[in-house]
Amino acid sequence: MAGDIVPIELGLTDGNSFTLWAPRWREGDDEWEAFLGLDEDLYVLPGVAELAAFIRTSEDNDLVEHPAWSTVVGVQAEELIPDERHSYDLVGVPELAAEDPTPEVIAELEDALEIVRILGEVCELTPITKFFNGNPILGAVTTGTRNFDGREGTDLWVRIGRLIAKHWDDVLDAIDGVISTPKVDAKAVETAEAELEAAASAEDEDEPTDDDIEIVGAADTDDDESADAEDDDLVDEDNEDEDEDEDDDDFWASVGIDPVKIVTSANEYLTLRCYLGDDPVFLGSKGKIFVFTSARSLSRFLADDNTHDLADLSTFDEVRTEATNGSLEFDVIDDNVYVLPGLADDIADGPRRMDRDQLDLAVELFTDAADYAGDNTVTEALGTTTPLGWFVDYTVNPDPKRMAPSGPFDNEAEAWRALEHDFEARLTKKG
Repeated sequence: MAGDIVPIELGLTDGNSFTLWAPRWREGDDEWEAFLGLDEDLYVLPGVAELAAFIRTSEDNDLVEHPAWSTVVGVQAEELIPDERHSYDLVGVPELAAEDPTPEVIAELEDALEIVRILGEVCELTPITKFFNGNPILGAVTTGTRNFDGREGTDLWVRIGRLIAKHWDDVLDAIDGVISTPKVDAKAVETAEAELEAAASAEDEDEPTDDDIEIVGAADTDDDESADAEDDDLVDEDNEDEDEDEDDDDFWASVGIDPVKIVTSANEYLTLRCYLGDDPVFLGSKGKIFVFTSARSLSRFLADDNTHDLADLSTFDEVRTEATNGSLEFDVIDDNVYVLPGLADDIADGPRRMDRDQLDLAVELFTDAADYAGDNTVTEALGTTTPLGWFVDYTVNPDPKRMAPSGPFDNEAEAWRALEHDFEARLTKKG
């Protein structure tokens, strides 16, 4: 499997620097992971232009054997600008860990710790591997905000912050000890700088100016009045047809629960889901999601059975009442329809063939189901440090300035199939 080579930015003791990271890839029976460097040296460059120049003029580094190296050598300089998710402020980690554990802070800390852990493994930095191996509570950062709720969660966050404050200087010293800045051809740097300036100018030209904005003034008002009157008549007719659907939507919105449709290779299912804060709760029990092949069987279950996690909701009595009198309808909005068949095959064909919206929805579904079960395997599998996570992130958040993942994508497709299999194993058919 040809993995990807990703430009990253590291906030280090001597300032921000740029380098390349090759997430784990497979060659035959062996798995590899690497950074731009040579032997025991980790190469960092002071800017994107210098990074581009070095890549184009030097083959004396450990990444030249990577399957995607020839692709990286041929990209434009602007494609080597790291995106926000691959910019890591390592010097600022202690300050970050001292902030309140908001979802944004936790996510940023998780990314920084993960890239440092990988640096420690790849560069064989003993102080870093000891730091992570000897402090397993750092793993709590990878499971989101749930570990840091309440008094015990606050205490855990404080312990992690103190741990980082105590040992982070040793971590940075270990990284600084292997950093090296290679010499770069000056003319190649000038060429890359010109590319970056041209790209920035082109981007500025694409921004709309005030002259491009059409102002609709009062002079247009009289001409539009008759057309508006006709439109109002059509809207009134449409509203009459939509009233019933809106009533159904209003009911589910009022109780804070959403009907969900899941299409698997085996069948189409209905179920329910809500969110308590940020935590998803399904119609189910003990991490298992109850699914139904018809609205009738789902209604009958809701009317007669209280042995599920939604039964404890304060609004669930309204759902039970509607189900009992036979008036409950399950109109599923598009954002709650999840179609799984075909996604793995599309992944194997590459990001350009993907249905981005369905992939994004499937990620949401898998993540919600795993969170509901208290399982972090989906979060780990889709982290940006994994080939599948990088593929999904690039596909869902496309950016022409980012390097596209390089194929073949057989391993990513297999990893997705494993997630799909694990998700379907969480489904319990009730009717």
